[in-house]
Amino acid sequence: MSTDGNAKGNIQLLSDTLAKAKSEDRAALIAYLPAGFPTVDGGIEAVKAVIAGGADVVEIGLPHSDPVLDGAIIQTADDIALRGGVKIADVLRTVREAHAATGAPVLVMTYWNPIDRYGVERFATELAEAGGAGCILPDLPVQESALWREHADKHGLATVFVVAPSSKDERLATITAAGSGFVYAASLMGVTGTRESVGHEAQELVRRTRAKTELPVCVGLGVSNAVQAKEVAGFADGVIVGSAFVKLLLDAPDLPAGLAAVRALAGELAEGVRRG
Repeated sequence: MSTDGNAKGNIQLLSDTLAKAKSEDRAALIAYLPAGFPTVDGGIEAVKAVIAGGADVVEIGLPHSDPVLDGAIIQTADDIALRGGVKIADVLRTVREAHAATGAPVLVMTYWNPIDRYGVERFATELAEAGGAGCILPDLPVQESALWREHADKHGLATVFVVAPSSKDERLATITAAGSGFVYAASLMGVTGTRESVGHEAQELVRRTRAKTELPVCVGLGVSNAVQAKEVAGFADGVIVGSAFVKLLLDAPDLPAGLAAVRALAGELAEGVRRG
């Protein structure tokens, strides 16, 4: 593998894909799947299946032993991937093969520690060479992100930061100024209240974020069906769905059944994000 530093990632493809969805008066459908789950090869097939079903963009999770921001379903999938021996090379292979097969923008969602250990420049170079569009870095503080952003910019990779309802307006301005590609608006499910109030919180977060940036704002909200996708598509530029896909793969009796199920769900969600 060459590491001459000239490899260019696909941030432009990501931006064009989000712009195309907007031009069609719909939200983009962004699917999340962990690498190495249920196996490395099975995970690659799952990415192809969600794109065939109608996902516009895919986030590949880099499995982590302590995924503090992920719920039980994704933690279970991460455990399976880690027990299977998944490595960063497998994550990059997943990006490479999924992008090559589909032409869709593929990002990596990862905690910072694995990149830091692997080597920032090395990871950025290899992600770009694999055809990756960028990284979503939920736990990297903006004020500590300069080194990553320097290499991401050099290699044509998006740096997607996460904002939450608790983020103050001044903080939103700082985060969105440093980010690229899109902004990931996390409206946390669970003890924050009923789904209606969480929907309202997400809508308010999108409104406040949009006041600070021209970047598309995409919402990860625990969306699991077309009705919820339609609701979020009413106020966001993108709808991010992860656990619902992972649960189908976990519950499936075998891989072919799981692939058929995730493809079907992607199709339903793709209808849901069309606002018409």
